[in-house]
Amino acid sequence: MPLRPFSRDQAWLLPPTLNDFLPPDHPARFVAVVLDEQQVELEDDLEGDPLGAPAYHPRALLAIWVYGFMTGVRSSRRLEAACRDQVPYLWLSGNQRPDHNTLWRFYQAHRQGMRTLLKRTVRIAVRAGLVDLALQAVDGTKVGSSASRDRTLDAEGLLRLLARTAAAIGELEAENATGGDPPPPRLPEELVRQQTLRERVLVALEQVQGEDVPQWINLTDPDARLLKAPRGAGFVTGYNAQAMVAPLTLGQERGMLITAVDVVSEGDDHPQLPRLMELAAENTGCQEEVTTLADAGYYSAANLQVCAEQGQQILVAAPQEGKRERNPYHKDHFIYDAAADTYRCPQGQTLAFVGTMRHHDGYNVREYRAAGKVCRGCPAFGHCTKDRRGRRLKVGEFEQVHQEHWEMMQTARAKALYRQRQELVEPVFGMIKEQQSGRRFLLRGLPKVQAEWSLLAVGLNLRSLCRAWKANLLGGHGALLAPAR
Repeated sequence: MPLRPFSRDQAWLLPPTLNDFLPPDHPARFVAVVLDEQQVELEDDLEGDPLGAPAYHPRALLAIWVYGFMTGVRSSRRLEAACRDQVPYLWLSGNQRPDHNTLWRFYQAHRQGMRTLLKRTVRIAVRAGLVDLALQAVDGTKVGSSASRDRTLDAEGLLRLLARTAAAIGELEAENATGGDPPPPRLPEELVRQQTLRERVLVALEQVQGEDVPQWINLTDPDARLLKAPRGAGFVTGYNAQAMVAPLTLGQERGMLITAVDVVSEGDDHPQLPRLMELAAENTGCQEEVTTLADAGYYSAANLQVCAEQGQQILVAAPQEGKRERNPYHKDHFIYDAAADTYRCPQGQTLAFVGTMRHHDGYNVREYRAAGKVCRGCPAFGHCTKDRRGRRLKVGEFEQVHQEHWEMMQTARAKALYRQRQELVEPVFGMIKEQQSGRRFLLRGLPKVQAEWSLLAVGLNLRSLCRAWKANLLGGHGALLAPAR
């Protein structure tokens, strides 16, 4: 078999251009079209000092960062290497090679402004008619922080660390005593490090000893929390990253579009639902009725009440759904008589109102109880209740909302819609973590990781929209978004 001529010193017969090396439907071209033709505005134009070296064009630096988040290259040093070695980055930068300091300064100055790109990607899909605005699903995932779990301490651990730090400072000061001679112009590096650590420990100790504050705090990233990982994987020091996802139609295929994101420190998902729904409505521009799918982590009377007041339909599994179905004497199987203000149990006995009590979460609970003599003589005694004083029901002020939602979830339509939740939202987190290297945040502090999570969502949306661009499905949005052929 003959061999092709091979030489690493081969000269070009004609001068090449970067366009020759990048296919016309390459994702980098789509990123450039979206960022350039959508007229992304930056806070300043980075012209630089007129007496210094010319500044890199903001559009080039923005495209490098966005394409990096899209392909899993998220550190300034890796982007610097990519601008030297990889053709898509060379093409996006116009064959320039910004160093990591330049890239980092741009990212530091503009990462909050770059969060608006998420809304732009959503509006592109909406105007092209690719998004099903009648259905959306919400979920959260735990993302590790750029901090070691070993640095997460409670008050007792902080006190022990403070004692060790004070002892180390004392030893270092004794070692560096001058005996009356003038002190050195600079303190030893190790002494400075220990003094800085002591100050951070004192601040953290003050935070964990206050009221309504977390019991644990991380010295490296104080905003990160010790969160329970899913499926029995222990605990992770990080953040609770949230996403609202809508189905995307790509011809004969289906895709996913992130319509809203947020990051919080607490692990509880309940308070995040109203905000995610509000952000999704703002980004899509759709205020019409939409069905939201959520897992049991978002189930609460307050969320059901808010959705009912705003006319928004939500399908969310109750935390004890299986227990309700397996237990024939669950309180939801008791029938309420509004005229008599009583409940009737599955055995036909009456539970009368006995008083109102305050729940530990701050809301009122009405208590109903059956006669102890009746319950002790009932064949269900021991299954329904073991209390010899009689079966007791505690009914919250939103009990009617719970019951109406449970009845709706039993309908065939609700069950068919809810089956789409898992396949709609959960793959998004897998793609971000695996394909975009988003298993942990690279920055520290809640505002910074919120911007980082938003850009990861932008990267995923661009990956989905790029498929539509290749299939000429964005042509209705404007000729500028038609792929080059």
